[in-house]
Amino acid sequence: MYPVLRFTPIVCLVFLLAACGFQLRGAMRVPYKSLYIAVSATSTLGMELRRQIRANQPDLLVEEEKNAEAVFRQTSFSREREIATINADGQVREYQLRLNYAFRLEDRTGAPLTQASNVVLLREITYDDNQVLSKAQEEEFLWRDMEKDLVQQILRRMATQHPDAADAANAPAGARPCC
Repeated sequence: MYPVLRFTPIVCLVFLLAACGFQLRGAMRVPYKSLYIAVSATSTLGMELRRQIRANQPDLLVEEEKNAEAVFRQTSFSREREIATINADGQVREYQLRLNYAFRLEDRTGAPLTQASNVVLLREITYDDNQVLSKAQEEEFLWRDMEKDLVQQILRRMATQHPDAADAANAPAGARPCC
């Protein structure tokens, strides 16, 4: 068999992926010059969000709200555990973990730069009365994993919210650009 024919399927696959616009997710960049995060620095979410932003844009975060072009503000946060399934004896077999988080970006005066965004994450966890301690640890691990996933989703949403688009959305109807 010809050596060129061996690599033809691989070359075709590479061209197909490039033609459809596929690309690996890179680092998310927040489109503001400075950002203040109005979330507790001691919370897991606050620490992870700051760590991820500093890794990609070390000079973006500021320590005071008055020095920021944009302010990240949490509007709501809840963690819920609901029964998902029960067995024939009426005992819980699975729980559903739900993390609900809402945030928005504001300017330093409190005027909204973007509309409020809401992120809902769900995970299922099995339950067994004979393994209470291990299931409690598994649940804590899932909550931490959900918060890390939440940070990634927040960063992706912040990266797509451009300051110019927010200005146009908040302008009076007659002042909006037509095109």
